[in-house]
Amino acid sequence: MYNMLLFVFLATAVAARRSPGADYVENWLKEDGNNRYSSNIIEDALLDAPSLIEKYGYPVEIHKLITPDYYILEIHRIPHGRDQNNESDPTRPVVLAMHGLISSSADFITQGPNVSLGYILAESGYDVWLANARGNYYSRANLYLDPDDRRNQDFWRFSWDEIGNIDIPTIVDYILELTGHSKLHYIGHSQGCTSFFVLNSLRPEYNEKFISFQGLAPAAFFVYNEVPFNKVISPYEAVTQLASEKLGFSEILGNRAAFTWFATRYCKEGDIFHDLCVYLLMDGDIDYFNTTLSPVFLGHMPAGSSIRQVNHYAQCVNIKEFRRYDHHRPILNIETYDRPVAPLYNLSQVTAPVYLHYSFGDVTTDYRDVLHLAERLPNVAGMHLIQRSTFSHRDYLWATDAKVQVYNKLIQLMREAEANAK
Repeated sequence: MYNMLLFVFLATAVAARRSPGADYVENWLKEDGNNRYSSNIIEDALLDAPSLIEKYGYPVEIHKLITPDYYILEIHRIPHGRDQNNESDPTRPVVLAMHGLISSSADFITQGPNVSLGYILAESGYDVWLANARGNYYSRANLYLDPDDRRNQDFWRFSWDEIGNIDIPTIVDYILELTGHSKLHYIGHSQGCTSFFVLNSLRPEYNEKFISFQGLAPAAFFVYNEVPFNKVISPYEAVTQLASEKLGFSEILGNRAAFTWFATRYCKEGDIFHDLCVYLLMDGDIDYFNTTLSPVFLGHMPAGSSIRQVNHYAQCVNIKEFRRYDHHRPILNIETYDRPVAPLYNLSQVTAPVYLHYSFGDVTTDYRDVLHLAERLPNVAGMHLIQRSTFSHRDYLWATDAKVQVYNKLIQLMREAEANAK
């Protein structure tokens, strides 16, 4: 099979890799005689995602595969639990989790065991796969294109359209072939949901490969969104895209070394910028945000993306529709879509069982837009409104009560979908 032929590397035992800037940070810690902070927090900020999983005693595998357009994707697997369901079992159900914009697989593990979704799923008996989209820290490579070449920006000429239409099917086919399963669960957060809708509207045959889709803060429509940034910036997305390519800066928030250095030096409790770090990270109720973990969160997020991903969302804000990327040149649109205007995604093609999780406190993905989305999907199997009214967009990943508010219900719905699929 194509995906297996493109298989590059699998490591069942992970040699600890370190974040960019790790050497600098550790040298600084040695020189700081007054350092009074937990070394575990610093270590968690410095380790990469697989090493962080290994640190907490979970089995982990690194898989690298190549897309049809030669992007090298790295995905991380937790094949079973540590404390429960902790033996290999090829029959256990498979779940693929996809991160949001400027994020990575680390989103699902940074709070640690018993709190983070990746570990909770493994303990619940799932074979857990954490994906990384093209262009982020773990998938910032291509066989022929250089992401650091400012004169040639071809590497960065992708949006979440390519992530959904190319990356996700490559990953899904690889996992199903490797595990021998015919279906898997898909959990998406924000852009991770967007890419799922892209895939199944453009390639509807993939609907049959999903037991369920669990959408956490599903991003697609921005009809009711009132975020001031969207209204101010979105009208200029065409200018932004052109300027970024001309200046040779088509990547956004991709400098991991700088973020890690700042997080570990200035974001610990008691540091001068700790409150600023908390403000930058938190978008909800501080009573449900573990401020102590700020260096860990900022040490792993942002993980980078293309500016075109952001601009594609801006286009959807402008036209209040869920549409493919508009190249702003009819000839390019004709070459890409066989029509001068970028077409809308046909959501009637998304027939996999869809479960949408949404909240009143999420201003990034407005609950009214989620309801607007649900009206256009043909197979909404469940709608889960988060009970805490202040539950926000990042709370799906970082809230101390995410397990109670979301994860327990999510796993219950997954079990129900499995029973219905039999």
